[in-house]
Amino acid sequence: MSNDNPRFAVYRGSDAIDFDASGAMSPPEPGTFDPDSVQALVDAGIYEGSDNDLLFSGAGMSLARVWFKSGYPLPRHSHDCDCLYYILAGSLRIGTEELGPGDGFFVGNSVPYTYEAGAQGVELLEFRNATEFGIRLLGANARWGAKALETVQERRAHWHDEAPPSRG
Repeated sequence: MSNDNPRFAVYRGSDAIDFDASGAMSPPEPGTFDPDSVQALVDAGIYEGSDNDLLFSGAGMSLARVWFKSGYPLPRHSHDCDCLYYILAGSLRIGTEELGPGDGFFVGNSVPYTYEAGAQGVELLEFRNATEFGIRLLGANARWGAKALETVQERRAHWHDEAPPSRG
């Protein structure tokens, strides 16, 4: 999976590793979020609303496949690297823009952002100019946490039955 300096590399989706287990993203910096709100979301099952795999990591780049299920409450956050996103299936709303398959967006180093997965969820590719990177949770405050907790409690039962959005 990880090759620090490849001159050529093939990767296969079947060899992908769980993104959380990969260690590619360091834990959020202390003080950038409300820990009680985040813990309540973890306890309520927020991780059941996403499925993320690291497909490739090497030569100062990484590629992940991300599936956020319907209504997944992604907090406003930033990363300490540039990120390029390509939507494979489903939809998302970022700001006033509704994006679908074939669309994408770029987020520069340390630029705060969030988006909301559409009714069918969203499956996308995340390209980064780093093999390891950090995250700052900027919008995970108590007010956001209460609303996100409501969403998780409402959506969790549906998430169990959801399949990734169709790429058709």
